[in-house]
Amino acid sequence: MRKLLTMVLLLVSPYVFAADEIYTGFFSSKALDGYDTVAYFTSGKPVEGSQNFSTEYKGADWYFSSEKNLTLFVNNPEKYAPQYGGYCAWAVSAKSDFAPGDPHQWTIVDNKLYLNYDQEIKQRWEQDQAQHIQQADKVWPKLIK
Repeated sequence: MRKLLTMVLLLVSPYVFAADEIYTGFFSSKALDGYDTVAYFTSGKPVEGSQNFSTEYKGADWYFSSEKNLTLFVNNPEKYAPQYGGYCAWAVSAKSDFAPGDPHQWTIVDNKLYLNYDQEIKQRWEQDQAQHIQQADKVWPKLIK
């Protein structure tokens, strides 16, 4: 029983994600839960992607709503991929830790996409975005080693 409990704790530990540069959740390989990362920039809102327009990048499957958006991403993935691999920007900054990013809790700052865990966390992050971005930029490379 103790061995089983230890295994369960390891599976839900945030350190399990340390090797995953892109957040996809436990039982998925979809970045952004299948939402089109380019659409945040072109449509100004989350738009569900389609398996018909998909690609693999950094070990995750990325879905797009159109061939045009797929092409934009393939030609410049760093421009469109969310910062901190789609993990919660506030958690990376404030906690030096991983937390899932919600595709509906997003912000674009200086042409970069940031996700947050939920609306309350997004509001905390927005109170001092510049400071959080500066801190998260320092922490992120250490988290993904």
